[in-house]
Amino acid sequence: MPTMSNPVLPTAAQALTEPTSIALANLVQRRLVFTPLTPEPIPTTYALSGVGLAPVLLLHGFDSSLLEFRRLLPELALHRQTWALDLLGFGFSDRCLSPSLSPAAIKTHLYSFWQQWIGSPVVLVGASMGGAAALDFAATYPAAIAALVLIDSAGFAAGPAMDKVMVPPLDRLATAFLRNGWVRRNISRQAYFDRSLVTADAQICASLHLECPDWQRGLIRFTQSGGYRLPAEQIASLTCPTLILWGEQDRILGTQDAQRFHQAIAGSQLRWIPQCGHVPHLEQPQTVARALGDFLGW
Repeated sequence: MPTMSNPVLPTAAQALTEPTSIALANLVQRRLVFTPLTPEPIPTTYALSGVGLAPVLLLHGFDSSLLEFRRLLPELALHRQTWALDLLGFGFSDRCLSPSLSPAAIKTHLYSFWQQWIGSPVVLVGASMGGAAALDFAATYPAAIAALVLIDSAGFAAGPAMDKVMVPPLDRLATAFLRNGWVRRNISRQAYFDRSLVTADAQICASLHLECPDWQRGLIRFTQSGGYRLPAEQIASLTCPTLILWGEQDRILGTQDAQRFHQAIAGSQLRWIPQCGHVPHLEQPQTVARALGDFLGW
């Protein structure tokens, strides 16, 4: 059985057992990204695999990390150069240097990463909150986008409900609640249609970034910024080819926004994934990869 050995990640990663988790954990790297946000470069974590034109860039959801793509990235890397990035203030990227962890700061950091390390138009794939980040980025930097893929995306709905309680001392209580293992497991069970996939390995992947310095403070700072509340006109301004993938049994965001995105983004395609919850890229990675292949012409 392969083993995990990567000093970039917390030592708890050594307890990973599933091959796809171990393989992605071993791919994680850290590079310095120069941004207008701070005089110092920001240590940023990412994974890279595969070759090919029009690289794919994967953006994870709220309070998550690039490990969310452990099952999808190897499927995509068979066809395209595939990147998975930890957004500013999330995953294993730095939370301390930037004075802001707002959506605007996340977009600035993402653009700087794209400029310095990718440099060609990408197929931008965003899951849940990562979808909102992808929408925001694509609307602002259309020249950086070859195509857009939204997986059970946030964007229309208001930001995290926690933002209303992120004031002392409730902010510490709220983040302590999210750190609780039982709470995180219950959230995972709600996210999946097939709850047998909520394994011990999956729980490690979902909580490993909590071991990073300033996880609690970073989450508080992001939620206090208000999170993602994209205007409908910004979403409607998109002109890039867009694919919307949505689990038919999404219990986190529901299913109404799938049709709203489809109606708002001219020329977009909507594809439902049956017997699937909020995380199709984890539940049915091969189905998601085939949908991207159909959309992109692999």
